[in-house]
Amino acid sequence: MGSVFMSAVQGHWREVSEQTALTAITTTSILSSSTSPGSQLVIIVERKEDWASYFPSEDIVTAQEYLEQTRGNEPGKRVQVINLCRSYKYLGHGYYCSLLAEARGHKVIPSVRTISELTRKALYGLALDDLDKTLDKALGDQLYQGTEGFTLTLYFGSTVIEPLQDLARQLFEVFPCPILLVEFKKTNAWHIEGVKSGTLHKLREDQEDHFAQSLDSFSRKIWRVPRSRRLARYDLAVLHDPQEALPPSNAKALENFIRVGKGLGIDVELIEKKDYSRIAEYDALLIRETTSVDNHTYRFAKKAESEGLVVMDDPTSILRCTNKVYLTDLLKSHKLGMPATEILYKERPEDFERVGDRLGFPLVLKIPDGCFSRGVIKVESQQALLEATAELFEHSVLLLAQEFFYTEYDWRIGVLNRKPIFACQYFMSKGHWQIYNHKAKGQDINGECRTLAVHEAPRAVVELAVKTANLIGDGLYGVDLKQSGDKVVVIEVNDNPNMDAGIEDAYLQDDLYGLVLEEFVRRLELKRRGQAW
Repeated sequence: MGSVFMSAVQGHWREVSEQTALTAITTTSILSSSTSPGSQLVIIVERKEDWASYFPSEDIVTAQEYLEQTRGNEPGKRVQVINLCRSYKYLGHGYYCSLLAEARGHKVIPSVRTISELTRKALYGLALDDLDKTLDKALGDQLYQGTEGFTLTLYFGSTVIEPLQDLARQLFEVFPCPILLVEFKKTNAWHIEGVKSGTLHKLREDQEDHFAQSLDSFSRKIWRVPRSRRLARYDLAVLHDPQEALPPSNAKALENFIRVGKGLGIDVELIEKKDYSRIAEYDALLIRETTSVDNHTYRFAKKAESEGLVVMDDPTSILRCTNKVYLTDLLKSHKLGMPATEILYKERPEDFERVGDRLGFPLVLKIPDGCFSRGVIKVESQQALLEATAELFEHSVLLLAQEFFYTEYDWRIGVLNRKPIFACQYFMSKGHWQIYNHKAKGQDINGECRTLAVHEAPRAVVELAVKTANLIGDGLYGVDLKQSGDKVVVIEVNDNPNMDAGIEDAYLQDDLYGLVLEEFVRRLELKRRGQAW
């Protein structure tokens, strides 16, 4: 693991001989603390030339190489990944590298959560409030006198400006990212105007030196979620969108949550997107609106978590469940049943010619963050595949190609806190190969449903569902599976599964809502006592 740190510094101490640099580095105590025989370092760059200013190292891989990597971890070895891609934009190479690193059990910076938070000030602004209060003292009266603003570049939480080093460390703990660009502005007082990730290939020569030295001294840390304040009241906010065409809970189900909650001593209140500023008024948040990392639902979850609320869906579950590439890698790494699946890369069009031979036609193409059967295309021929990939690659640099695994119905197993709570059979929409047919008109958009007691569902289906959900977390999930004979495969995991009156509650009735609400109560009680759940 230490070789790449050594290489980076050797390549930048240009005023001394290579031998002198080597001697200096071998005496660096921080290097030995970063190196462990049970650890492996992987540094990802988007292009090989991005590392041209540094000495070559076997620890360097390109984003494409990492994405295509199929070998698993060596037993007992921890893998630390530093993602230095040129961009972390949503569904781009940098985003996918961090996403798959997490799926493979690697410790990665920046994480997908950090990437997502840095895209919107509405998300990261909350974390800056306390830091803003200390800026005037940190900057001092003389340091930037007469300056209205400046941008500071941080490398692994390090800065050459000593008065700002403590602040740099705090920013890195909040946003663990290799290179951070922090914009400071002064009106009546200094404040942080913005924070965003920086890129390796745009560094000047003097900045490359600082980056190399910071990389050398960087050691692994454990970033803990800040302790939330203790809670004393039980007010539950339910985020919903009255205009949503296919909401996770219909109007009657929302009424049931309110009614059942009242009997349990929980004041359940429906809120909407416009109520973002009111989150701190509540003790808990239940999201009953289709989630996405790229819309306000994730911002609600993130803000609720930062305010100390108990949250379902929690931000981590949203990040993990809304991308099928993550799930694919997760299932493969744990050897759990799934349809034969390959990842298609926009930059490798030659693979499009052979995927049909390997998976057979028809096959299914999926955009990674599609939901409710959207962004999913069944193709019957090579020509149809080329047309569909051209369309879908407009939205993502990666696509999933999956064998067509037809069954008359899908299983949906609801899992809450690692236990199954409901089992449904979702039949295909009439005359269609999916549960949802978005081209249909009227009430024929989705197929029929049948809800059973969990113990009436096939044991293999329930067990695989629970194993899969447990890899995501301990929240509320709906695991979609198919069964054909003895073969059971996972199709996807939903972080906000449908709980509709007349469908998912058909067997348990009010008890289904009670199970969810009682889990909120259990977690709230534990938080009151300062205990983890």
